[in-house]
Amino acid sequence: MTLQDGPIPSSWVEISLDQISRNLELTLALLPDSTAFCAVMKADAYGHGISRVVPLLAEQGVRCVGITSNSEARSVRQAGFCGTLIRLRAATLQEMEAALPDRVQEQTGSLWSAQHLRRILERAPAPAGVHLALDAGGMSRDGLDISTQAGQQQCREILDEIAPRIVGISTHFPRNDPTALRQSSELFRQQVAWVCDTSDLTRSDLLVHAGSTLTLLSGEPVETDMYRCGAILYGFLRPEAGFRPTMELKANVVHLGEYPEGAFVGYDSDLRLDTNRRLACVSIGYAAGYSRIAQDRGAVLIRGQRAKVLGKTSMNSIVADVTGIANVCVGDIVTVFGADGADVIGPDIATAQFSTILPDLFSDWGLRNPRHYR
Repeated sequence: MTLQDGPIPSSWVEISLDQISRNLELTLALLPDSTAFCAVMKADAYGHGISRVVPLLAEQGVRCVGITSNSEARSVRQAGFCGTLIRLRAATLQEMEAALPDRVQEQTGSLWSAQHLRRILERAPAPAGVHLALDAGGMSRDGLDISTQAGQQQCREILDEIAPRIVGISTHFPRNDPTALRQSSELFRQQVAWVCDTSDLTRSDLLVHAGSTLTLLSGEPVETDMYRCGAILYGFLRPEAGFRPTMELKANVVHLGEYPEGAFVGYDSDLRLDTNRRLACVSIGYAAGYSRIAQDRGAVLIRGQRAKVLGKTSMNSIVADVTGIANVCVGDIVTVFGADGADVIGPDIATAQFSTILPDLFSDWGLRNPRHYR
């Protein structure tokens, strides 16, 4: 792969479109019979670029996409997607108004949003469905809690406002261990039944949906007509089943120097060399997603060998110890995440050194760095 024309990047991500397609193929094969799939495109497809991922979804017949922001909705439509587009969070009045041309199905979990949605949709150029969001013992985020009499009363008022527009009922399970998932799923089933019994809504006419990547991979049977998954497309989990990461993070060696025993490395002189060392300055720092939290536990690959990262991370650079690596030159590619030769900085290493989950890292890296596709 060669870098695209344009300014030479300090750091960049390399994205495998073939691997995204393969991960999607494996995902669709995991779906229970008669269960639909919603591909979640939050954070510009987890940092991979909606414009390049949406055509891969179309190739395999995906007909529902989940987004959160209006910019994501517009990007999905501009990529040629004509299917169902669902916002997977609550929205402001301004967002709901502006999303009308992109035919976004909104969710409601409050009387306020139901009232405004009814007025907005009366002016919509084309009919748009609404999804009733229930908390169901879940995230206490933007779903309606109907476990109380007050919550049930508000639900009745929401139904009075907008029941004819409701096409789906949704929730988000907070945990995916078997016992908690069974409990959440049963509670959601009971609450969906209560909503239908309390209104003119018919269960068979509704898209009842819950469950994320972790729910799908749990193997637990849950009552859902559709799984909403994003992380699984990018190979964060289940390598034993063939899923592989779809992004690598790269930079360059931009300086090499010989530094004596006793020299300090990085800000605040926190690290002092205990022997003479050859050090490489690498063109990536916290501005490009190499977090300062990785101090004293990070490593990169240079010429197929692992080099420890020393000292505190700067805004646009890190320092790697290349003392034992032969023939390192300015301009050498540095692999921050991914493979180089036989060695790999993989998910387990990256999540440990950055103390976070891989979706956080991929969305951060992909949004901060130029993307190069292969």
